[in-house]
Amino acid sequence: MKLPKLPFTVTDWNKVPITEHSGEHGKALWRSFTTDDLRVRIVEYTPGYPADHWCDRGHVLYVLEGELDTELRDGRTFKLTAGMSYQVSDFGDEAHRSSTKTGVKLFIVD
Repeated sequence: MKLPKLPFTVTDWNKVPITEHSGEHGKALWRSFTTDDLRVRIVEYTPGYPADHWCDRGHVLYVLEGELDTELRDGRTFKLTAGMSYQVSDFGDEAHRSSTKTGVKLFIVD
């Protein structure tokens, strides 16, 4: 990930509107800041949420609250809890998808 040229920017996440995205069940609630090819988000998955797709996009993901289950297409699985992160590249080598039983709040840069 290469950050685009941008001025010093402060984001008050409490003022960023929420957009809703459906999973197989439940919802993903996004607050997003986007400029050029950079997207920074606070994302909340409701309890019981499984993603409805495999993702090939690179991310830096940090768990703020709750538990996130991440499955890689090759079958490996990872449980992340508050204070943990993962990093994955844009090259599509490790397609992944997320789910949560209890709900989770994430900070994501991609």
